[in-house]
Amino acid sequence: MRLGVFGTGYAGLVTSVGLAELGHAVTAIDKDPDIVARLADGRPTFHEPGLQELLTSNLQAGRLRFTTRAEEATAAADIIFLCVGTPPRADGRADLYQVEEVARTIAPLLDGYKLVVEKSTVPARTAYWIDWTIRRLAGREREFDVASNPEFLREGSAVRDFLAPARIVIGADTGRARSLLLDLYQRSFDCPIVVTSVTTAELIKQTANAFLATKISFINLVADLCEELGVDVTTVARGVGLDPRVGSDFLRAGLGFGGSCLPKDLSALIRVAEDKGVDIGMLRAVEHINSARVDRLLAKVERALWVVRHKVVAVLGVAFKPDTDDIRGAPSLGVIPRLHEAGAILRVYDPAAMPRLKTLHPPDDRLTYVESAIEAVRGAHALVVLTDWEEFRSLDLGRVRSLMRTPIIVDGRNLFEPAQMQVAGFEYYSLGRGEVAPRAEPQRERV
Repeated sequence: MRLGVFGTGYAGLVTSVGLAELGHAVTAIDKDPDIVARLADGRPTFHEPGLQELLTSNLQAGRLRFTTRAEEATAAADIIFLCVGTPPRADGRADLYQVEEVARTIAPLLDGYKLVVEKSTVPARTAYWIDWTIRRLAGREREFDVASNPEFLREGSAVRDFLAPARIVIGADTGRARSLLLDLYQRSFDCPIVVTSVTTAELIKQTANAFLATKISFINLVADLCEELGVDVTTVARGVGLDPRVGSDFLRAGLGFGGSCLPKDLSALIRVAEDKGVDIGMLRAVEHINSARVDRLLAKVERALWVVRHKVVAVLGVAFKPDTDDIRGAPSLGVIPRLHEAGAILRVYDPAAMPRLKTLHPPDDRLTYVESAIEAVRGAHALVVLTDWEEFRSLDLGRVRSLMRTPIIVDGRNLFEPAQMQVAGFEYYSLGRGEVAPRAEPQRERV
């Protein structure tokens, strides 16, 4: 098929290279000529395992092209995917400006039947407004449908998720739209395909993310109780997660959820429910628990160091999760500025995401971005873990301890085992597993 993709952000670029990999002719559009030039040159705009290879191979095969011209993506397409951003507004609702902008852009360009498909995560009933906008500008004689085909891509495994999906959701209110999307997917994927109405498909995506966020906040609430009772939350989570009705995914206690999807979609769903008069107090509690995780971690840092001012703190992890350079909603955005304000001397390292944080928090005399974890911990009074990169999990703990001024680790991702930390000689603070003193108490420098 001939496909157009509006937006080359996370969902848009992965969707573009994925559809091209399936053999379709894909034209992707972005307003930014610098982004288009970079992508056309085979250089991804964000870190994602496997993305570089697919981008290069499909450009070379001629199945994928990038442009700034909306008419090229529209004229060359049987199906037009909307993959633009829907960031949260100040009131928590999704900002649909970019969605409306695309609808207004393609309306006068329709030349025969087109299927316009929401791929971005949007509140329920957004398709109605897309349809209304296009019809108002293009005239009722133009033939088109608006459908929903939400993405379920996890950052860090998005390419794999696209090529081997757990399910595909198709929301379409006409037989023509359903047939086109089924033709697009049925020949390529052997997975459950849920075919439903457009509004139902929109709600499925938001509900899925809200439920995942609820699981994370639930286990973090349990983690706080575990600390008070002196038990290990990882054991509790394992015992609960083995129940097939629950499952172990998203039952890892820590700093909570971040990224571009779960916080935004949870907030937007809350606002939709409130607008409809539905009591959504449980999801408000999920938001509150998640936002409080940074406070709990910082309290542990202060307890460990007593006085934070003038202490050297190594921070490992900037991205909201491993294998991505995305810092949207990342705990680092709360932890690093507050430690800086408290007077700490920060040495920050992340394998992929430091350039993005530097644009928000440039280096200064107390904030340094370093090139390795080892450089970060050298002479540090404490090490704070904010992202569970595999690189951090495999650190030589003996070397880390020998380089630190005081062997203190505050682990926001429960990356290490408490017994392992005790044997290695660290004073260790985690979330939901209590505190661990080193087996042989070292001399500690508090000031």
